[in-house]
Amino acid sequence: MVRYFFDIRDDTGLYADDEGLEFRTQREAEIEATQTLSGLARDLAGHEDRTDVAIEVRTDAGRVFQAALIFEPPTTKQ
Repeated sequence: MVRYFFDIRDDTGLYADDEGLEFRTQREAEIEATQTLSGLARDLAGHEDRTDVAIEVRTDAGRVFQAALIFEPPTTKQ
């Protein structure tokens, strides 16, 4: 088992995960990251000033991958 750390980054800074979670495969860590992003998207959906947010996943050996949620306004008025 490998311990993965899920650091959250937004426009205000980086919030380090000091505990992490153990998974057998990187794929399981990827699923955890996407589920976390999904929860963040639900939490941010009602905010007018929502910002991009990313989860930077690392192990003790270093960075493994990043998953991001990008809020981009439409280019045309609705």
